[in-house]
Amino acid sequence: MNTLHLTPMRRLWRYTFLTICGLVFIFLIAPILVVIPLSFNAEPYFIFTPKMLSLDPAGFSLRWYRDFFSSSEWNLAVGNSFIIAICATLVATVLGTAAALGLSRSVMPFRTLIMSLLISPMIVPIIISGAGMYFFYSAVDLAHTMPGIILAHATLGAPFVVITVTATLIGFDHTLTRASANLGARPLTTLMRVIVPLILPGVISGALFAFVASFDEVVVVLFLAGYDQRTIPLQMWSGIREALSPTILAVASLLILASILMMLTLEFLRRRNQRMRGMTAT
Repeated sequence: MNTLHLTPMRRLWRYTFLTICGLVFIFLIAPILVVIPLSFNAEPYFIFTPKMLSLDPAGFSLRWYRDFFSSSEWNLAVGNSFIIAICATLVATVLGTAAALGLSRSVMPFRTLIMSLLISPMIVPIIISGAGMYFFYSAVDLAHTMPGIILAHATLGAPFVVITVTATLIGFDHTLTRASANLGARPLTTLMRVIVPLILPGVISGALFAFVASFDEVVVVLFLAGYDQRTIPLQMWSGIREALSPTILAVASLLILASILMMLTLEFLRRRNQRMRGMTAT
């Protein structure tokens, strides 16, 4: 933005606004800035030791990362988290995309009501959803099983897919599907070779959100998981309550790194989607 033509008051307000935004940003990321260096603490403390403050190499260590990678409990939790998150993401992506495609059709009856029901897991407090899923899955023998946790996480992740794919379909040119039908393509061919490639950035974005929602979920896992179905968030929660260890800080640092990579991927997909629509990225 060119500030040369701004009045002194407007320029002052602009710099004041940017300063306030910067302070808020620093306030929000301050916990992250503390967690990451503490994960390299050579001592089993959650504080900065004198050696760390003086930047003495003896005060830093990778021992908590080694503990994480060598622990059978943490390895089990990592494996469970990835299996559950990947499977739940696949289910949520397929069902959420299908729902969004149906809701995008003008002939779809009760679209507002159906949309409200589909995104209700995002609105209802997670503790209520977790309790309801526990009683329902216990009645059908899915509690304390991997399929039950996967279905529960897919339920929580599907609204993200529905919202992102629906937003992508707002600018979709339906003349392309009519042209495909006029050229003799079957509905499945039109779906796979015309619609899906154009909405793929929205589908991938929704899938990433669903993956993150599943990977970070702890409340539903508390209700549904047995000991063998422990995930990383549940293992961290148990570690905080039972045996407090800086290994949790190492795990948190790795999750922060994964979140940053995920956000960069989402930003790349957003810009790519804008280019595909002929929009200029801002």
